[in-house]
Amino acid sequence: MDKYTACVWPRLEPFLIGVLPATPPSKFSMHYLRKMACYVRTRDGCFPRLGWHMWRHIACGKLQLEEELVWLYFETFYLLMPRSAEQRLEWPYISILQFLLFLYLQQLNRISLCTSLIGEEWPSPRSRSPSSSSERDNKISSQNKNWDDQAHLTFIQTHLAELLELLVDPGQLSNSGQVLRDSQLTSEALESLSLLLEGSVSHSRTMYPIHKLLSRLPLQSQAGFSKLSRSYSLQQFQGFLQQVLCLNPFSISTCSQSGKKLAWGTLKAKIFRNTHMAPLGSRLLLMSQVCKQMLAKDSEKLNNANIKLHRCSEAFIYLLSPLRSVTLDKCRNCTLILGPVGTSVHIQSCENVRVVCVAGRLTIGGSSHCTIHAFTPTRPLLLPGNVSLTLGPFHTHYPTLEDHMASVGLAVAPNLLDLPLQFGAEAPSEFYPLVIPFKMVEENCEIPWGLPTDYQKAVESREKVIEDWQKTVKEAHLNKVQRWQFQALVEQKFHEWLLETGRRQELDSLLPPRCRVIAAGVLIV
Repeated sequence: MDKYTACVWPRLEPFLIGVLPATPPSKFSMHYLRKMACYVRTRDGCFPRLGWHMWRHIACGKLQLEEELVWLYFETFYLLMPRSAEQRLEWPYISILQFLLFLYLQQLNRISLCTSLIGEEWPSPRSRSPSSSSERDNKISSQNKNWDDQAHLTFIQTHLAELLELLVDPGQLSNSGQVLRDSQLTSEALESLSLLLEGSVSHSRTMYPIHKLLSRLPLQSQAGFSKLSRSYSLQQFQGFLQQVLCLNPFSISTCSQSGKKLAWGTLKAKIFRNTHMAPLGSRLLLMSQVCKQMLAKDSEKLNNANIKLHRCSEAFIYLLSPLRSVTLDKCRNCTLILGPVGTSVHIQSCENVRVVCVAGRLTIGGSSHCTIHAFTPTRPLLLPGNVSLTLGPFHTHYPTLEDHMASVGLAVAPNLLDLPLQFGAEAPSEFYPLVIPFKMVEENCEIPWGLPTDYQKAVESREKVIEDWQKTVKEAHLNKVQRWQFQALVEQKFHEWLLETGRRQELDSLLPPRCRVIAAGVLIV
């Protein structure tokens, strides 16, 4: 009996952040990825690291894909890689082996892998497959598997042979493209596999990437490592993985069942976290059924966590910490203010939600009547099924905003919110800055990067209207009775507006009852 036993599971982030919640191009089938693996090895300077220009040459020139789509996948992979703010400014070069695995992983949300085309050397412009129907895209965008840990494990188990084949040197393939029985997997290829797999030894809580996990001699022997060739037998390595693969112990299902429950909301709310035990990259916070309440948190429990808000309604939620990713699923009539999100904010199947965020990427699908005020250095991805979306610039601030942005690797430029992909965006007809209604230690009254010119003019125009109105009231020289009658009328109209817009609940959550009349009276004092 060997001293060590291993547990290996699919990493959460490649599925959660790396897989776009949409049907992938048919050109990401195994046939074309295998051809791409062979092609890059024949070109000088393309292996083992791939640059944007070569990827564009392959994807646009050979696979006949649109350049916008080609950049989207390249950018998504680059977003997935952990790096500092300084590294984000460098021209991107990526691991070609990991990129091949990433492209294959896009099949996760495909309805059927059997529909992938095979047999062409390279597709011609005439042979481009027609785009998927909107009905099919809507189904996928609303039922994607990015958070489903069982789907992640099943995908790896089902397609393990093809995933490993992408890492094998093409010289070890037969003329028909089949992997030879004596094929080997190099240590460099194994390190690339750490994009997808990690694990632990002997039920330890310490987690390792797969290549570091197999640095232990007993496990190396089980996995088919040869000291002579310094490589792994592909056949034995595949058998080893099939035996040790298991569910991710830091997944959302485990978090909801055995995570630490937080008493942040009402009794109906279900809020769980695994941040007290999960390593960086696997930290989760699940917030479900937060209803009719104000929830404001700035906590280390949120730092670099992947947040999922599910079926929240009529709530005002402030999460003012640096976050890894945020998903809103089936939320209604909510306002969500977020600290900087290093990777993606994904909004799916939501209705009448308002989101204010700084994020590496913004993705919206199957949602209606939503307003998003955002700062993002990438183009927002608008998936099928959206109705009446409004996109506007990030319009608030808090003292540690810039520090939080630096901690997740986001700079204050550029902002590509006004260049959404797939569908146009409706500009706000009325715009005004959002004020975070909490007293904080430091004083910072400016958005770090300012507002776009048109929006700044809109703010100044509103301020001018208020100044003119206050001047008119002052110059009216009302007597005491007239002033009392006028104030009563203003308060009445103000309360009617609060009820009509649903903002009464937000105000009630902020102020004790005796202060509400004072807040209304401030309008004319």
